[in-house]
Amino acid sequence: MGKARTVGIGMDYSPTSKAALRWVAENLIDPGDRIILIQVQPPKADHTRKQLFEATGSPLVPLEEFREINYSKQYGLSHDPEVLNILDTVSNTKGAKVVAKVYWGDPREKLCDAVDDLKLDSIVIGSRGLGRIKRVLLGSVSNYVVTNASCPVTVVKGASSSSSTKPAIK
Repeated sequence: MGKARTVGIGMDYSPTSKAALRWVAENLIDPGDRIILIQVQPPKADHTRKQLFEATGSPLVPLEEFREINYSKQYGLSHDPEVLNILDTVSNTKGAKVVAKVYWGDPREKLCDAVDDLKLDSIVIGSRGLGRIKRVLLGSVSNYVVTNASCPVTVVKGASSSSSTKPAIK
């Protein structure tokens, strides 16, 4: 067994970010690895913890605290039982350490900042599958992270309506 790795997962609670989390749990994590769930809130979000941690992002929050609904309220996050179930399963079955961190700002920039701040060995994100025009107008988080992150990036694409329900890897 090699050195334990630190893997970041960009989480916005969309179907593709959940698919990315499932993919990590099933395919990437080995015993002793650490998973950091990275959540980026909009810069204008106004939650109790933002005032304390806006410049640096929240402290690393262990899975036990992340499970609590009070945590979600303090940071303005979704309390998602499906995400918690996946994290509990990978923690219990593979012995992975799971923590969460919240940033405020542009997801493209903050995910890249997280790579360096958290010394990630790799980062996994979901792709919304925007068409060319929307990607030009809105910008693609996944394209930006692939281009600018200083570690390996895996993009998990959501399945199109005409294909299977398994995510595809980009």
